[in-house]
Amino acid sequence: MVTTATDVTAAGPQPPLLRTENLSVCIDSHGERNTVVSDVNLELTAGRTIGIVGESGSGKSMTAAAIMGILPPVATAQGRVFYQGTDLLTLDDKARRAISGPELAYIFQEPMSALHPMLSIGAQMIRPMRIHLGLSKREARERSAELLDQVGIPKSRGLLGAYVHQLSGGMRQRVMIAMAISCQPALLLADEPTTALDAAVQKQILELLLDLRDQLGLGLVLISHDLGLISRYADDVLVMLDGDVMEQGPTADVVANPTHPYTRGLIESAPRIGHVPRRLPTIDRAKFSTRALADKEAR
Repeated sequence: MVTTATDVTAAGPQPPLLRTENLSVCIDSHGERNTVVSDVNLELTAGRTIGIVGESGSGKSMTAAAIMGILPPVATAQGRVFYQGTDLLTLDDKARRAISGPELAYIFQEPMSALHPMLSIGAQMIRPMRIHLGLSKREARERSAELLDQVGIPKSRGLLGAYVHQLSGGMRQRVMIAMAISCQPALLLADEPTTALDAAVQKQILELLLDLRDQLGLGLVLISHDLGLISRYADDVLVMLDGDVMEQGPTADVVANPTHPYTRGLIESAPRIGHVPRRLPTIDRAKFSTRALADKEAR
């Protein structure tokens, strides 16, 4: 089912920061086991960005959750997830938390629901740094203000006492990013980090993520339903549908010369500014989705 635009080679002499081998996710429901993500193989080195793109329900967020170890109780990850050579799926909960807390960070899709409504921004930022970095409360508060400055929030010290409902969408997203980088992670996963933001703020957030990647030497996994966005900000890309990888490779090659018809359909169905209005083509998912075909046969 997978087609590769070009042979993917490691970027420079660096070993991979993150590598998955046949990563799959199964969900147990009503006595049945259903595979919702199948055989995802990706590789990411420090200082680079890999994009995971696909429509809603394609398995993007479930793949990221499996990497982070935050799957719901009914879900199980299979295969291998190597972080700096260590297979995360073989670790017990305590060992996993020791790595996932300070070294792997996650930016959730909706900060309004991810941030605690009853705790101030400062309280939520300070606690992880005290746990993982061993900072005093005063040191953690000072670093919190510095981080908010770093992500472009003015008058950051005054914001530490604010609550999530008092912030705009762009500010909430910047707070999430500041919290994610607070413990100096090596790997950052951003799940639809610009959802519900206007185009100008979206551009600011994405450029901020790339700036932080370059400044801190992060490996960045960027998840989006927007192939156009991924084409601008990711070095490599995985195109997913119903839990399967349709195509993967260097982003420029995949976008310029897509080898899978589903990828071509995504590109052709995007409206283009400045072009004569036309009827956008639709994608017949049943031609490409193994699950859609299976459901059709079952009926």
